[in-house]
Amino acid sequence: MDETSELLQAFNFEVTFTRATGRSGPLDGYTGAFAECSGLELEAEIKDYNEGGRNDGVIRRVGRVKLVPIVLKRGMFVVGKGGTADTSIWDWITGMVAGTLPIPRYDGIIAVKDPARTRVVAKWSFSSGLPSKVAGPALNAKTGEVAIEELHIVHQGLRLGK
Repeated sequence: MDETSELLQAFNFEVTFTRATGRSGPLDGYTGAFAECSGLELEAEIKDYNEGGRNDGVIRRVGRVKLVPIVLKRGMFVVGKGGTADTSIWDWITGMVAGTLPIPRYDGIIAVKDPARTRVVAKWSFSSGLPSKVAGPALNAKTGEVAIEELHIVHQGLRLGK
């Protein structure tokens, strides 16, 4: 790392959802703050080709790219309109489970901001996301921990942009 490089010691990020296809859904225009984000990865499948007569090596070719679900975690009781818990994430998956058609797919942007939250330093975008899992918190009054909700999003593409 050179002297002009900047290492972010602490950062903030937010996730914005925009409708990809179909009619409106529970997350239209939703921007949320999350405590954790994982799954920002791509893995290329490499195929070995054993060429006849070549005994000193193999030819390697690129296959399909494996997409990992994005996992977002946030405090469950983010207060929404009317002073109650925001249920928009749960509404998305329960609508899908109930068979409501068309199933709303969302494109999303995960924007990482500098510690002062004044500028975006990196952003990932995913396309045609669907919820594959929503997990509610383990409620334990003795520990006093924040109730964490978890959302898994499967998608059809992930890009890193500026």
